[in-house]
Formats: sequence, structure tokens, C-alpha cells
Amino acid sequence: MAQPIVNFAVVEVAKPNIGEKRPSRVRADVTVNLSVRNEIKAEWENLRKHDVCFLITVRPIATIGTKYSYREPFVPQVGLTYVRGCEIEGMLDQNGRVIEEGPEPKPQLPGEKRTFRVWLDCNQYRADMDLASQGKEDVYETFNILMRRKPKENNFKAVLETIRELMNTECVVPGWLHDIILGYGDPGAAHYSRMPNEIATMDFNDTFLNLDHLRASFPEHEIRVQTDDPKKLVPPFRLTFGEVLSKKRYSADTDELKSSKVITVQPHVIPSRGPYLFNEPKKNAIPFTPTQVEAIRAGMQPGLTLVVGPPGTGKTDVAVQIISNLYHNFPAQRTLIVTHSNQALNQLFEKIMQLDIDERHLLRLGHGEEALETEKDFSRYGRVNYVLAKRLDLLMEVQRLQDSLKVTGDVAYTCETAGHFFLYHILARWERFLSRVRPRSGKIIPVRTVKDEFPFHRFFDNAPKPLFKCQNYEEDMEIAEGCFRYLEKIFTQLEEFRAFELLRSGLDRSKYLLVKEAKVIAMTCTHAALKRRELVDLGFKYDNILMEEAAQILEIETFIPLLLQNPEDGFSRLKRWIMIGDHHQLPPVIKNMAFQKYSNMEQSLFTRIVRLGVPTVDLDGQGRARPSICNLYKWRYKRLGNLAHVENWPEYRVANPGFWFDFQLINVEDFNGVGESEPSPYFYQNLAEAEYCVAVFMYMRLIGYPADKISILTTYNGQKHLIRDVINIRCATNPLIGRPHKVTTVDKYQGQQNDYILLSLVRTKAVGHLRDVRRLVVAMSRARLGLYIFARVSLFKNCFELTPAFSQLMARPLKLHIVPHEAFPAQRLNNCAPQGAPQEVEDMPQMAAFVYEFYIQKVQAMKSAFYGAQKVWQKPGAQKEVVPEHFVSHHPGADDDTDSEEEQERIKSDMKQEHVEVTADEDQQESPERMEVSEEA
Repeated sequence: MAQPIVNFAVVEVAKPNIGEKRPSRVRADVTVNLSVRNEIKAEWENLRKHDVCFLITVRPIATIGTKYSYREPFVPQVGLTYVRGCEIEGMLDQNGRVIEEGPEPKPQLPGEKRTFRVWLDCNQYRADMDLASQGKEDVYETFNILMRRKPKENNFKAVLETIRELMNTECVVPGWLHDIILGYGDPGAAHYSRMPNEIATMDFNDTFLNLDHLRASFPEHEIRVQTDDPKKLVPPFRLTFGEVLSKKRYSADTDELKSSKVITVQPHVIPSRGPYLFNEPKKNAIPFTPTQVEAIRAGMQPGLTLVVGPPGTGKTDVAVQIISNLYHNFPAQRTLIVTHSNQALNQLFEKIMQLDIDERHLLRLGHGEEALETEKDFSRYGRVNYVLAKRLDLLMEVQRLQDSLKVTGDVAYTCETAGHFFLYHILARWERFLSRVRPRSGKIIPVRTVKDEFPFHRFFDNAPKPLFKCQNYEEDMEIAEGCFRYLEKIFTQLEEFRAFELLRSGLDRSKYLLVKEAKVIAMTCTHAALKRRELVDLGFKYDNILMEEAAQILEIETFIPLLLQNPEDGFSRLKRWIMIGDHHQLPPVIKNMAFQKYSNMEQSLFTRIVRLGVPTVDLDGQGRARPSICNLYKWRYKRLGNLAHVENWPEYRVANPGFWFDFQLINVEDFNGVGESEPSPYFYQNLAEAEYCVAVFMYMRLIGYPADKISILTTYNGQKHLIRDVINIRCATNPLIGRPHKVTTVDKYQGQQNDYILLSLVRTKAVGHLRDVRRLVVAMSRARLGLYIFARVSLFKNCFELTPAFSQLMARPLKLHIVPHEAFPAQRLNNCAPQGAPQEVEDMPQMAAFVYEFYIQKVQAMKSAFYGAQKVWQKPGAQKEVVPEHFVSHHPGADDDTDSEEEQERIKSDMKQEHVEVTADEDQQESPERMEVSEEA
């Protein structure tokens, strides 16, 4: 994290601003020698703009070889003399110019020396120069070490600057949010049902799968359909809520509102987008529950929406459907997505891509898109490259259209020439076509007229045939209009991309994309805090905010995204604020204990608003875990039920092969007289539990469980590192076993899931931070099919806070029960006992010994199977061609398929004789004598 400085020089001291004494800017060049490993060298070269580093002067007093004493003070031993902060502007190339950040890879610089241009603290520089002018030492001539920080922890300066700017700026919070954020007034004032601009009619797009799903989603409403034709009763549906209309007609205290729970359903047809299969819109396939539909409805309405989602209740699916519906209902509005982690952002994007949202309107800011499980790049420069590539593809389509119409000229040269081509040739032909096929009074249009007059037949030659069915005038006309919409969309997109021809640099193009083109913009709350000034200066605008993992975001980090834009005419243009989270799971991480305990900083804004009594939508159906596993944490929520598929799908109905129970608490006693250990403060480890977890993992792999379906979790970082060490020693390099999907802490695994979870609770002297019920809920809710907990039962069973979960766990035996003769995948139903009695494992050493013997048996069985296969293996060409003795019919069905018993015996004897001869002569070279023997046989 630190390198010796080869050269340091101050290269610019700018004049002070008017009324100030300090320089307006101080820049310096720092040269370091990176003769280190490639990965460390890459970390230094990846220092980004605004990263904070430290310039250090060290004058060690002790001689070389002197051991460092942890009991003595740090500064005198090291000889630390001066420390000054600096901010990276960029790395210099061979010509001394700063290498700009962009989509292009950084140039490969020769040699090991790298020079960084840095900004210095202007106030500190002036103070140091004043001291130097008085005869003191010049600090800037003494620096000999450059130190950097971990990138994840190196954002404090930018965040503090953002907070300072917000304190000094006239912040405009929407009027309907002001009182709620301050914590007084009516808690329900911002609910959509209390907002004056509540929308009566909304298009729910593909939210409902069919009319029955719609009826089930509104059980307390009367559903009225505006059509009697059953063929038209298909989604998408446009819903009109009678209660909203009644509010606008009558005062709020009339009885009219009670009798107005009527929903008028109007099916509508999405206009055809073209004749090709890829023009078909993507559709939602999730049958949302009534509470999920209520959350989607609330998110589409103006106002504040709070969605409380217990584990596995489909929070991400609800968020994605809200985004999709806003995108289609309000195409002119822009939606900002904010999450706590990059992983949640990636999950959102992967699901957004499955819905009907044009990907040119999607943009992801910040780092972390590398983990997206898709080939598409949604970063700022990735979207610029997509637009440029899409522009070329569209211009090629224009060229093909020009060739099909036999129009001369280079119309596909730029977006501008393509626009003229559309206006003078395409639109003119289309209007001429409409005038010829439009019905006139008293005249019947022949069915073939649309096909005969259609001007773009040659262009659509590659569409599925036939293009026109010539059976119905309206149907053919809709196909023709769909073809024109396809053409029109090509030129509409080219018109949108026209600015990218005029903007030449990648930076300008990315700014234009952010401000003008993107409709759905996603970022983490940290990125919003880092880049707030840049976004405001660009003129960034948005109308809706959706926050995922809202209960894990600090109050200040929740507040900053509300103010990423300048007000319009003194008012905020924000219309909707949707927060989705679960305050019963882990809160934001506060490392300073004083701030955490006495300032209550670990309480998120989401949690505070929920505690104030703001109306929430509580999702009540989980679809992640078996019902038996769900019972371990469902007691923490008001009403949490199970969706139908967790009781009906085969994977939930079958047992976990090799185990007697689908979840179990396994008591782990001391190993060699040692339970928990603490090599360094708060670095808790438990070797017995670590070995037990790894032994069970190896057992699961030996009976066929896939490694990517198993995760090992623990409640402490020390245990995480110990388990990883044990895995590296025991099985990491073994091709039969390998590593589990993840070994991490419960806190880091929040928001993730896996089929089978092995959980180590570590502590044997005190319960520790698992006493926080929120951490227990997270730990119990990560598993879908199997949960096996390793703990000191005598300690945790007496903890009052954990009683509801541990009372269920202790109802089952506390020693591991396994069924070694079963193999994955499972064949036994969950409610059926396996054949024979289970094998009871007394302790960790017994399990480790059993796994070793079990492994030896498996390897021996594999060896036997391998050598057995070698014995019956024959060289190519060793088989004889058998000439049939009897007549064989030309017709394959004329003879019986089965041979007679005599024929089968003869074939078997031939094969045995052949096998004997081949094995007897396998070490000899082929010779004519051998061929003769084979023929005689």
C-alpha cells in the first residue's frame, strides 16, 4: 500500500482568488518505482481521479533489523516526521500529459517508473510555506513515501464534501415529503391515496397474466369488463379505479366512497411493432400476489411508497415491474434506481433485461458492472459503444431499404441524410399507399388491395411468409401499419443518435447519454454521494426514485439521492419515491461504536419512517425456502405465508439425500479442550466447528451434491478465514470435492441465497452479536432446501432473544443424523423416512474419520469401475461382421425384433471366444497367424 518516492516536484501554484490569501490550486508530480508483482502494479496504475493518497516523510532512528515492539509508541519507532494528504488527478503518459479516464484501455508505459499528477491542500501548502519563509524546514522537499488506501474505503473526502455542499446549498425537498422526513405531521400524508394528483386510470401493462389473475389480485373490488368478446379479454389491461373518481366528485366524508370499490377493466391491444419475431414484446411471467399487486399499484402512483419485504417475498420482482410500468405509462419521465450494493444493482438489471424495456434507455453508473451475468455492458462508456454500434446497424438497414426501393444517392452516410431519405421517400410512399387503400364512401376495398399496393415488399422479403394473408382487410392493414412502425422506429432512433455524430469525444457522448438519452439510470448510494456535484453541474434530471435495500442505507445516503438535481422554478420535480427494504434484517454498518450506540446512526431513514407510522405495503408470501425452514424466522413478521410452489414443486417435496432432516442444529463440543479462540481482539475462531462444517461439505460432495449449491456461512470474520484455510488444506485442490460456492459471513451474504447452507455460530463463552435478532433472521433465511447449524447448544438455548427459533431447532436431535446410502439427486419424499436407521454422528472427530473412510470407499469403487471397463474394452476393428444365416426382410417391420434363444446363445459364445483371443494376444503384434486364428474362431 506504500512505495518509496523517486522524485517529487511542485509543478503549479496558481494565483489566489480575489479576497483570499491561499493559492487557488497547487499541483505536484510524484514519481514512484513499481518494481513489484503485476497485481500490485495494476492496483497502483488503477488509481482513479479524486482518490486520496498520503505523502509521508519517514526518518527511522532504529538500525536495520530492529524488531518492532507493539508495546512501544508507533511514531518514535518508525520515525514518522511529516504527513500530508493529496488527491490524484491522474497518471502521466510518456509526454507528461494526464491519461484521461475513458473506454479506451490505458496505454502501456515502458519501464517501472510511474508519475502521478496530484492536487495538494491549498491551505496547508500556504501554512507550510509561511513556516519555510521563517527559516523552518521545507516539508515538500522531504517526502520519501507515497501511501494509498483501499479503494472501498477511500471515498470519505468526496462524501464529506457532498455533505458540506448540501449544508451550504438551499436544498429543495418536495413539499409532500418535507414533514415526513423531519418526523412530524400526519405520517400518512404522502400516501398515494392522500395525494391530490392520484391517477384514476393506469395501464398495468403485463402485470397480470390473464383476467382470472386480475380478479384474484383485487379480492375486495368488483371487476367490470368493458367488452363481452372473450377473445379480447387478454392482457394488457387498463384499469380505472372507481374510488379515485369518487374522491374527485364527492367530498371525502360521504358514503359514496364506501360503495365505489369498482375497477373497470379495459383490454387494449399493443400495436404491432413489425413483422419479425424479435419485434414481439417481452412479457412478465410471474403471477404476482394481491399484496405484490398493491405494491406495484402504489409505486405507479405519485407519492411515497414503502414496501416491507421479508426474505424471499419477491422484492426485486416487484421493483422491476414498477420500473417497467413507469417506463411504459410515463415515457417522458426518468427513473433513478439506488441500491446499497453493486450485487443488488446487478440483480435488478438482470431482471430488467427480461422485460419490455428498450436497452438503449438503460444506464448504469459507477463500478461493479463487471459482475453482471450478461455479455452486455451497461456502464456509461459501454452504452456509448452500444449506441455507436446500433447506429451502424440501423444505417445498414437504411442502405438495404434504399436498395429495395432503387433510390440513388448515399442516403445511409449519416443520421441526417437518413432523416431526409425518410421524409422524401419513405413517408411520401406511405402516404400515397394510405390514400389508395383507405376506404371511401360507398366503395368496398378488395382484400388484395393492401398486398398489391404495399410499397416495401422487397425490404420485408426476409420476414416470415406470408406477410399478408389476404383474408381480412383490417388484419392486413394492421400488418402494413406494423411494418411502417418498424421503419419509423429505425429513423426515430437514428434521429436520437444524431448527436453522437456531432460529439466526438467519449466523455461528451457519455454526458449526453446521461442527461438526454437514458430513461432508467441506476447507481449505488455511495456513487450518488461521490458524484453529486458532477451530476448537478451536468443538469441531471429525474422524476422518480426507487431504492432497493433501503433498510441497509444510512440516513444521509438515503437523503442525498433526493437532491441530485437542481430545482425547477424553486420546486423539486420529484413525483414518486419508492423505498423497498426489510427493517427486520441487518441495519447499516457503523464502525464507530459511539455513533452507532449513542447517536443511533445505525437506524436507517427507512426504519425511522416505518417506526413513525407511515403506511407500508407488507409482502406476505415467500417463495424461497421450504415451509419448515421458513418457520424458523416467520415469527418475526406480521403475517408471512408460503406461496403455492414451495409446497408443490418437486425440489421442495423431496428430502435432502444423505440427511435425515431438512434442517438441524448440531451441537459441537470443545476439541482438545478448546472451544472458541481469539488470536487477536474480536477475531473469533472455533476449530471444531470449522472442521465439522468442512467435513459435512465433503460428505455432501461425495454423495453427489453440486458444489455451487452449497454455501458456508459464519457470524465472524475470523471463522470465515479459518474455514477457508481448512478447505484449502482438505479439499480445495481435490477434483472430486473442490470448493463451495461461497465461504463468507452472514452480514456479507444478506440479499443472497443458496439451496444448502452450513452455518457456524462460533461462540462458546458468550452469545455475541447474534443476540441481535436481525442477524438471526438473516442467518436463518439464506437457505432454500437445507440448513445445518453448528453451535454450542448449551450457550444459545438460554438466550431469550433467540428462543422462538432455537425452540424449534432443539425439537430435533442435536447430533447429526446422516443416511450415507442415499445419493443426489433425491428420490425420497420429504415426509417419508429412509430405509433403515440413520447413522448418528457423535462429534466432529467421528465425522472427519467417517468422511475419510467414505472417501476411500468411493475412490476404490471408481477404480474398480475404471479397471473393469478397461478389461471389456476392445480395440477398434476387433469385432467380426456376423453374416445372418437366414433371410432378412427388406421391410424393417416384417421380422420380429428379438432374436431366438439359439441365436442369442451363439452370439454370446462368439463374443466370449473373441474376448479370450483378444486378451491373450493383446501384447503381441498383429501377424498373419493371428488373423488366421481369429478367422477359425
